[in-house]
Parts: sequence; structure tokens; C-alpha cells
Amino acid sequence: MKTKNVQSDDAEQRVGLLVTSEDMKQATGDLRPRDNNVKNGKLFVCCACALMAAFSMGLAIGYSSPADPDLQSKGILSRDQVSWFAALVTIGAMIGGLIAGFLVGLVGRKLTLMTCALPFVAGWVLLATCTAVWLLYIGRILTGIGAGMTTLVTPVYIAEMSSPQLRGMLGASFQLMITLGILVAYALGIPFNHVWLAIVGAGFAAALVVTMCFMPDTPRFYLSQHQRERALVVLGWLRGPNADVGVECREIEDALDNSNESFSIREFCQVSLLKPLFISIMLMIFQQCSGINAVMFNAKDIMTSAVQGISPDAATIVLAAVQVGATFVSVILMDVTGRKILLILGGALMAISSGTFGLYYQLTGNQNITTTVVPACDFLGSATVCPSPADHPDLTWLSLVSIIIYIIGFSIGWGPIPWLIMSEIFPTKARGAASAIATVTNSMFAFLVTKTFTQLEDALTRQGTFWLYAGVCVVSVIFVLFLVPETKGKTLEEIEAGFTGQNLHSNVHPTSDPDKDGVND
Repeated sequence: MKTKNVQSDDAEQRVGLLVTSEDMKQATGDLRPRDNNVKNGKLFVCCACALMAAFSMGLAIGYSSPADPDLQSKGILSRDQVSWFAALVTIGAMIGGLIAGFLVGLVGRKLTLMTCALPFVAGWVLLATCTAVWLLYIGRILTGIGAGMTTLVTPVYIAEMSSPQLRGMLGASFQLMITLGILVAYALGIPFNHVWLAIVGAGFAAALVVTMCFMPDTPRFYLSQHQRERALVVLGWLRGPNADVGVECREIEDALDNSNESFSIREFCQVSLLKPLFISIMLMIFQQCSGINAVMFNAKDIMTSAVQGISPDAATIVLAAVQVGATFVSVILMDVTGRKILLILGGALMAISSGTFGLYYQLTGNQNITTTVVPACDFLGSATVCPSPADHPDLTWLSLVSIIIYIIGFSIGWGPIPWLIMSEIFPTKARGAASAIATVTNSMFAFLVTKTFTQLEDALTRQGTFWLYAGVCVVSVIFVLFLVPETKGKTLEEIEAGFTGQNLHSNVHPTSDPDKDGVND
């Protein structure tokens, strides 16, 4: 017994957790669980620390909106250079996705999350201290690398830490924190210039490293590395002293036993891996080709032309706040309605609003929106609906309603759920490589859609472009209806078994049998 206590203390120190001896005994089977109640407080703390990476990503995405005019006014960037300054984040994200895909299986989820802070901090430092255009470009690419790494490892870390009952809510919080970061970047861009805004970004990235130092890696990673004792300690710490962590541990081990430990890229030719990879890639393509970047590209002009007395800065903040609010609703509903219903509902709303966008441009003679506002006396002031020019129908309300409905539709479904499903449907051995492919695909299509929007307008007219996006949204709804599985309430091992056709050795959920001992070694 003395030897076991020594081993327990050693495991406790190696995991890096502030656990008590009672927690350790429960995790290793010295105490019988008193009941089947799972405590989620430590899980929430753990996920909140990981979500700081998503918040940093949101700051990086939102940075260009307030920084661009500041850099232009100081003569640092020209108009053409500004467009590249904004787009280079997606180029960096492609690189970051590949890096994280390699690291996540090699050094673990925790260390990969901490590594995200390195390109973030380096990029923010360059953006804060340099005036040379090429150094600013490098700074944007570096923050993009951090963002790309974040999009891969954060959803995976949260999914592997969470219980099935909370995985949807916590996974959707990834997109919520991104939108919150964008909103904060827009808001801070009013009092701060681009230098101080970059300093704020570097501070949050540094805080990510500090907080993650006290968090564990995921039980699935420890088990994949044959470190069962560490995995039990983490499960006991996450679920609380009353949870039967032994059952959950055995389910994870069963799933790992059913797959080969080594992984080759050629295994994607197997149906059990090809199908989830195809689903994840298509969800990423639909997310970007739905027209979200085109809508946000026009959002500021639409708001300022439709509402008199609202400044462009206030317009972007209002739209970002709408996105945060709608994403929060998605977080609440994710484990209630399920993923498929929200994807279908969001896609339908986006298709309808994209169609009415096209109708708006058709009825107004395909004229570009022009800003005709009275300078606001205060931030939002007495904002009122702005009358349309006399030679056009008064349809500003149609554009305003369309953009709000579109943002709501995207935020409740196609914003958070593709990332959540990506973190759920791949087996542990392929999760890094498969998630890297999906992440790179997302970043690549984000870049292509953003850079080709003007060419599409020239070829199809503006209304034709938005009708094309509406058609893509309709196809996405059909795709989800017939090909995307519902993952609500299922363990990651059950989701994996659904693709492989194999049965788990244990069919019991981690907290379903209070009479079992914590561990059967």
C-alpha cells in the first residue's frame, strides 16, 4: 500500500494538477464512489483557460478593421496593401493548421495549445513595433498561424475533456469566444490605435500560456501514450470524487484497442476514416462558401446607409454584438436541439436572407450602397432609419433585416458547429491529421472567397453573387439532412464506433452504474 501511495504522489506531480489525496485515491480505485453525480466545476475552469486561445484568435481576426484606417491615415499602408494586410491571416492559418496537426499527436493537446501563444505574441510584437510593410505582413501571418493552430487544437482539447452531456455547449463556446474577441477588438479600436491594440492582443496570448500551465492534458492523449495512471488522475479531477471514472476510462481504452496505434495517411482511403473526413471537409467548405465574408464585407456600408446617425465604428460593433448574442443562443441550444437541427435552421435562414439580399440589389438597380449619414453627436446617438434617395425605392429596411437574419443564421449553426463536429467525429489516432486537413481547407476557402468576391460581382452582378450564395446554403441544408450524423449525447467512442461498425466492449456511460468500483485494473 505504501508503494501505491508513492506512485500516486508521483502521478499527481507529473500531471501538474492541484489534486488532493482523496481525489487521487478515488481516481486509482482506493475508494468506492459514493454516488453517480458528476461535478463539472473543474471542467468549466479547464475549458475556460483553453478558450483564451479562441479569444486571442478573435482579436487577431477583428484587428484589421480598426487598424486598417489607422495605418492608412499614417501613410504606412496603401489601399491595396490594406487588402493584403487583412487577407494574410488566412494564409497564416493554413500553415498553423498543419503545424498543430503535427504537434497535437506528438506533444499533446495541452502543449500544442500553449505553443499557439508563440506566433500570437511574436506577431503582435511586430504589429506594435514595426512600420515596415513587410514586417507588418509577417506579423499578420504569424497571428494567422496562431489562429490556425487554435482552430484545430482548441475544439479537440475541449471535446476530449468534456462529458457527452456538455460537449456540445462547451464545444460551441469556441465560436462564442471568437466572436467575443472580434467584438472586443472593434470596441477597443475606438480609443486605441493599432499599436495599443496589438499590445492588448499580446497580453491575452501571454495569459494563455500562464493559465494552461496549471491545466492537464486530455485523458485520451494520456491513454494513447500508455499512461493510464495519469489518465485516471485527470478523469477523477474533471468528474469529481463521485463519478465512476473507471467505466469512462475503459470505454476510451476499448476504442483505442479497436484501432491500430500507428497511423498512416493512406488509411484515409478506408471508409471508416474517409467518410468523417469528407463530412468535415464539406462542412468547412459550406461554412466559407455560404457568403459570410461577402456579407460582412458589405455590413458596415449597409448599416451606415440604413441607419442615420450611426458611425461606421458603431455599425461594426452592433453587428459584432448581434453575432455574439446569436452564438450564445447556439451554445445554450447545442445539447438541447442537437447539431443537425441547428445546421438546417441556420442554413435555411442564410439561404432566405441571401436571396433577399439579391432581391434588394435587383430592385435598387444593382447600385452600390453609398453612405449618406449625418455625423453622430455621440456613439449611437439618436439613430433613425435613413431615407433612401428619391430615385430609388425605400428598401433600406430590406437590406438591414437581411443582414441581421443572415448573421443570426450563421451564428446559431454554421459558425460554431463545423468546428464542433470536426472535434467529435475523428478517431483519436487520426484526429490530428484529419483536423489539420479540415482546418487548412477552411482557411484556403476563406482566402479564396474573400479574394474572388469582386470578380464574382463583375461576372454575375452583385445580386447574382448573393443568389449563388443562397444556392450554396440550400445545398448545405440537403447535405446535412442526408449525410451528417447527429452526435448529441454520444461519447466520442460511440461516434467513432458508428463509423467503424464496431461495438464497444462497454456499453455503459461513465456515470450510469454507481455500484461499480472506480477502476478495474
